[in-house]
Amino acid sequence: MDSRKIRIADYRALAEFRHRLRRFLRFSEEAARKAGLEPQQHQLLLAVKGLPRGHKATIGVLAERLQIQHHSAVELVDRLVERGLVRRFRDPSDRRQVFVRLRPGGEKILRELSIYHLAELSVVGPDLVKVLKTLIGATTGERARSAEAARRALVASLAGAPKGSMAAPWRI
Repeated sequence: MDSRKIRIADYRALAEFRHRLRRFLRFSEEAARKAGLEPQQHQLLLAVKGLPRGHKATIGVLAERLQIQHHSAVELVDRLVERGLVRRFRDPSDRRQVFVRLRPGGEKILRELSIYHLAELSVVGPDLVKVLKTLIGATTGERARSAEAARRALVASLAGAPKGSMAAPWRI
């Protein structure tokens, strides 16, 4: 039997964090739909504009940022190209590389949505940070080592999980 202890306060803090995070995500999904986008389309626009320095908006990078399959990212880009919100172009030195860039219409919608999201975060953000700090503070010292051991055990058990099992989709 597993000897690690999890306090009821930990469960409550995790549940509260998930609840607040889900509320913000629902806000974001509804905002995207009101702007005439599907939530993943909004996420793709944001991923293109908000990539870290040195990263280029290739289909592969965008798929990874959105945690979707490559072909799904291609379909998302196709739909946004059709709407005139992004354009794709090939790298002149490596024609296999396809890059995505926002067009003025995509910039406009993303700017409006981002202003709306930043305003919402100014209201809900402090409580989200408070709950997150509770969770982070709860993982110091011995509990952090225990959490790391639990993560490693889970990864090891998932590596041997049969295909199609409940554990297979988890990524740690």
